[in-house]
Amino acid sequence: MIYRIDLRGDALPEGAALRDLLPRAEFDVEAALEKVRPICEDVHHRGTAALIEYAEKFDGVKLDRVRVPAAALADALEQLDPQVRAALEESIRRARIVHRAQRRDEHTTQVVPGGTVTEKWVPVERVGLYTPGGRSVYPSSVIMNVVPAQEAGVESIALASPPQKEFGGLPHPTILAACALLGVDEVYATGGAQAVAMFAYGTSGPDGCAPANMVTGPGNIWVAAAKRYFTGRIGIDTEAGPTEIAVLADSTADPVHVAADLISQAEHDPMAAAVLVTDSVELADAVEKELEPQVAATKHIEDRIVPALSGKQSAIVLVDGVEEGLRVVNAYGAEHLEIHTADAAAVAARVRNAGAIFVGPWSPVSLGDYCAGSNHVLPTGGCACHSSGLSVQSFLRGIHIVDYTRDALAEVTHHVVTLAEAEDLPAHGAALKARFGWKVPEQ
Repeated sequence: MIYRIDLRGDALPEGAALRDLLPRAEFDVEAALEKVRPICEDVHHRGTAALIEYAEKFDGVKLDRVRVPAAALADALEQLDPQVRAALEESIRRARIVHRAQRRDEHTTQVVPGGTVTEKWVPVERVGLYTPGGRSVYPSSVIMNVVPAQEAGVESIALASPPQKEFGGLPHPTILAACALLGVDEVYATGGAQAVAMFAYGTSGPDGCAPANMVTGPGNIWVAAAKRYFTGRIGIDTEAGPTEIAVLADSTADPVHVAADLISQAEHDPMAAAVLVTDSVELADAVEKELEPQVAATKHIEDRIVPALSGKQSAIVLVDGVEEGLRVVNAYGAEHLEIHTADAAAVAARVRNAGAIFVGPWSPVSLGDYCAGSNHVLPTGGCACHSSGLSVQSFLRGIHIVDYTRDALAEVTHHVVTLAEAEDLPAHGAALKARFGWKVPEQ
């Protein structure tokens, strides 16, 4: 069901050479870009009419309007299963605890007497948040996007999710209920690249959507391509690719836990990646043996789990030891990384590249997906080597405020003039000399 890569015996290569040996899903955003370009520009020119047309073409629903009525949000919350509501409320509560602690305070640094630089943090004014539809419903993604935006102080929040035929062209009711719980009342029934275009360009009319400064949230390849298309016009979090889990484990790991966690990620999508890195052949054998009955006992077997586990993006990687395993997982840069080793906390502390790290047998990825308090909108495709997951800081801009007195400027003018002339930009220096009668103040 899952193939093996044997990296034992020889010295592991460095950097990109090691990354090239590891499994990864193919995800060609550049090719998708050419297909989403005309969709985005159609939304630009025809607005809501284009969104309605694409809802019928891609989602099989005929819409009269794209914005979800307030009554539909209220009804969804009223009809929500009480246990689901309690679980969503607890997820929100824990996410607020973690994200509230991420707020950043204004800080002033005195560089010299009379010269200060203050860094203040200002939230973006308006964000468009995307929640996928498709194979699964993700009210948890509503929480993971909305909570950090709210805790950052974003004033205007809109959310888009694909219309669902079985729910009369509205997004899934659990998504609407999550929006209602969070106080988000601007919700649109539109998905894919057209939703990103709506946020980037805005639409007119009584139910029109004002342009957003930023778009965040996971989605399929069309959403990722649209984000790339609009980069520069709007801010984005990341071009999310197929979800992935890596597990670093030694002989102390429980194969039942490891197999269950690999399967849990594989059920997202046939392109989902599940990677086990271990120095124990016995564990690898036990996990392979355990996969079969667990897969057989679950849902989404043929359409997601088996294709994901048997695909080129998933593998059991054999290494000589935990030290080599650390090198492998750092090269891989997983979206989710579980550590199932002796002294797991110490091993986790040495990980440099991961979207989120889950320590030991009682911190599975599923906990992080819903109720750990952490954020599950994380970098994929190795982007954890240079990027972070969604947080309050994603929605904040740091602005420096420079405040110098006459004496403080005079003291440094000769350095500024020297550097300006070294760069052949004499007008830069002249801007200071003009303040002192076109002379450089004496030191």
